[in-house]
Amino acid sequence: MTHPVGDAPRRPFRPGAPRSWRSQFLAALAQTSNVTAAAQQAQISLSWVYKTKREDRDFAQDWLAALCEGYDQLEVELLARLREGEPRDATRRYDNATALRLLLAHRDSRARYMAQQDHVSAEAVRASIEEKLARLRDEVLEREAMERMPPVTPSAAFGSPADRVAAGA
Repeated sequence: MTHPVGDAPRRPFRPGAPRSWRSQFLAALAQTSNVTAAAQQAQISLSWVYKTKREDRDFAQDWLAALCEGYDQLEVELLARLREGEPRDATRRYDNATALRLLLAHRDSRARYMAQQDHVSAEAVRASIEEKLARLRDEVLEREAMERMPPVTPSAAFGSPADRVAAGA
């Protein structure tokens, strides 16, 4: 059997689809971590994207790499919001808890991808990811607890004069 162009197998092509739909899809997937949104941006049907993924191992690997890149970006954004906070008057509020749940839900696929890239065991990568997610979860909970606490006034911090006398100060 002969293959056109350098003995490469023919890639499935959907008539009417943009020729560069794959690169557009993968770029959008890396940006959004959302398959439906990426397919819309690439102007290709969701069913064709999934069919191509099933039939083309290279595309499936590129898909996984793009998703992992998207999760990396989400993690960085989440960490930045946790560390720097969000302005109280911001018009757009982020759902940090949902972002954390998304990262937790996809930690196994990320672990498999990282193990393939680094040639380390999936268990070692998974343990590293779980450790990082636990730190993120703790930071989210700590930040939420701090936001629920009433502001501390100087008199509350040092107690009332009667409290200081009772304490022997």
